[in-house]
Amino acid sequence: MNSPARSVPVGRKGLWSWALFDFGNSSFATVILTFVFATYFTQAIADNAETGTALWGTATGLAGVMIAILSPICGAIADQTGRRKPWLLFFTILCIAATATLWFASPGPSSIPFAMIAVIVGLVGFEVGLVFYNSMLPDLTTPDRIGRLSGFAWGLGYGGGLLCLVVVLVIFIQADPAPFNLDTDNAEHVRATALFTAGWIALFTWPLFAFTPDTPRTAVPLGAAVKTGIHTLITTIRNARQHANCFRFLIARMIYTDGVNTLFAFGGVFAAGTFGMSLEDIIVLGIALNVTAGLGAAAFGWIDDRIGSKQALTISLSALTLSSIAVLLAQTIPQFWVSALLMSTFVGPVQAASRTFMARLAPAELRGEMFGLFAVSGKITSFMGPFAVGAFTVMAGSQRVGMASILVFLVVGLYLLQAVKDPSQKS
Repeated sequence: MNSPARSVPVGRKGLWSWALFDFGNSSFATVILTFVFATYFTQAIADNAETGTALWGTATGLAGVMIAILSPICGAIADQTGRRKPWLLFFTILCIAATATLWFASPGPSSIPFAMIAVIVGLVGFEVGLVFYNSMLPDLTTPDRIGRLSGFAWGLGYGGGLLCLVVVLVIFIQADPAPFNLDTDNAEHVRATALFTAGWIALFTWPLFAFTPDTPRTAVPLGAAVKTGIHTLITTIRNARQHANCFRFLIARMIYTDGVNTLFAFGGVFAAGTFGMSLEDIIVLGIALNVTAGLGAAAFGWIDDRIGSKQALTISLSALTLSSIAVLLAQTIPQFWVSALLMSTFVGPVQAASRTFMARLAPAELRGEMFGLFAVSGKITSFMGPFAVGAFTVMAGSQRVGMASILVFLVVGLYLLQAVKDPSQKS
């Protein structure tokens, strides 16, 4: 069954509203998952940092399993109903509500079960919602402009996450005295960042629901859509050869995304261990890396539309690999800074062009389903990169050798990408 096409073109307000969603929801990844609440959980809620790290890993791992199960199923069902926004609204509200409830996660081990459940629910809402958000992309603009819209939104997402982080650090974390008579002894100034982040997500995601048009609803009832959607998903996987090009891309992305994510996850550890950089220096480095990644994503969107997603990905992955080698060979902090900023410039384009390529590859009637599998491909092997870095670091007794293992993921992913046909390129 084909999804109904939109007859009215999307105006500037609708496009900006769609991109603002990225600006809003990226704050969850930045504030909750990466910098503020993750640190608070390991340092103030858990008994010790080691236990906290293990529990946090368990929570995000369980969420990953749920995301892997739900994403393709929900995407397939949405393909049958036609509309994306009702599903996106549900999972966005789920993320906002779970984030806001983290205010009640007071210091001490008694909050561990509650905090873990809230983080799991919030992460599932965040990730599964992206399935429907991403699948809207091909219907919003013409094929020759998809790349710049995707890149612009991805760059805007980097900016939104960073801006929200800066605001919560200045207003809540570093403020002395704490605002609104918050009790710092009970970590209320830290817990309030969850409320602020929930409000931030709500504020900047609502324009999509107000101004970005959705594809029309089909005549398929919800019950029938669930049954048909799951059946269609099973059939698609069984008959993978019929969509071999999409699956080749998903496998390639699965490999190189593992390398890209590991680069960012271990960047601070490498900077501290190899170059002795302080926590403050690493935070500044992290902000700079995110800024250059966002700028790179926005700039490469135009290149994507001009030369095609596959070529844009090939250039970005090749440059990312070479600049990563430069990072590993750097001997001084200035050399490390320059090579790291160059490296991060190509991280954003890899991520944005991957979304664009999936939008161009996926059959119109299977977009939700394929973006569900796209979400799975970014999660299913996420343990491999960190495991490789840890194992090779221990065996060689060198961080540089451990980090060098990431290059394998980038090179293998780049190699597999070459077997994927780009439909935007005329043969």
